[in-house]
Amino acid sequence: MTHYFDLIYNSILFLITAFAGYSLFTTINNLLSAPILKTNREVESLRGKSSKVSILIPARNEEKNIADCLNSVFNQSYRNIEVLVLNDNSEDGTENILQDFAKKHDNFGFFNGSQLPEGWLGKNFACSTLSKNASGDYFLFIDADVRLEKTAVESALYLVKKNNLSLLSLFPTQKIKGFGTFLVIPLMNWLLLNFLPLNQVFKSKNQKFVAANGQFMFFERESYFSLGGHDSVKDKIVEDMELARSVKSANLNLMTLLGGNLVFCNMYSSFTEGLNGFSKNFYPGFNISAATFLLMILVFFLVNIFPFFLIYVDLLFLIPLIMIMISKLIIAKLSHFNIFLSLLLHPVHIAIMLFTGVKSVILTKKRKLVWKGRNL
Repeated sequence: MTHYFDLIYNSILFLITAFAGYSLFTTINNLLSAPILKTNREVESLRGKSSKVSILIPARNEEKNIADCLNSVFNQSYRNIEVLVLNDNSEDGTENILQDFAKKHDNFGFFNGSQLPEGWLGKNFACSTLSKNASGDYFLFIDADVRLEKTAVESALYLVKKNNLSLLSLFPTQKIKGFGTFLVIPLMNWLLLNFLPLNQVFKSKNQKFVAANGQFMFFERESYFSLGGHDSVKDKIVEDMELARSVKSANLNLMTLLGGNLVFCNMYSSFTEGLNGFSKNFYPGFNISAATFLLMILVFFLVNIFPFFLIYVDLLFLIPLIMIMISKLIIAKLSHFNIFLSLLLHPVHIAIMLFTGVKSVILTKKRKLVWKGRNL
């Protein structure tokens, strides 16, 4: 009996250590090689070139965000842009703000969305409508809560041209508003940087290395339409990942970056909003069965929680615990999160991850996902 107990115990120690080791290896790889959007001197050579970039923004009840977003867009060093906003049946002051911008900028246009057709999700229909009214050689889809620093567009365009990309997507640096949102927002970057070597999204042809973020999707126009654009994902909740998978499946070039100091996002304003937003995307984004997903997040939870308690039984568990915390520190550094809070709250983050994952599965299966007043 003791023999079997020792075998199980040693197996648990080995598996937790191996898992923590893989996570640490991945996060170190991301620290050393994860592509980050940056400005360099070569970027400046794009200014004055002929390529036109259409910046396309769906907006539904965004009176708190849209003005700051548009101000950052019109402050771009790259000048050959058009800016189009679709006011998606907003019930607040969004349209009034858009009217003010239309009076000030000749290269700005907005229009009000029509009734949502059957079989479509709101954002996907808005993006499809925007694309069909855009005249640019490139399409940059951003959300209304995104803020672009002055060289963001030209820096992204430079990478697209240099690497012949059909799609460049990035994860903006999140501006966290308050303690409640800090309990949720870091989970997205933890899942991304803890398990995916981000440089492999571009370098590898393996379909498993895919990541994208709908907050910033920079398409080459012809590639976008050849893949079917947002029409091809009209009913997909996590449309950004589906589009990225289409790019990868077509053997076109895809690159995913971190926003660094050039692209920011004010994603959620409260714990409840963050929890609902993360629940909306978490399970659908993995594109796997519910059973596989639940098993996966349970493993994530146990591997990250057990060492905090088992070190009191065996100091050998200090090894995976240290690796887990170093990984969290690296992710916090790459994401511009508060390092002390990130380390302190790691067990809480993991518990919320498990809860949100279960909630995401339940709401998805019951077709009760809701976002901005619409059923998904």
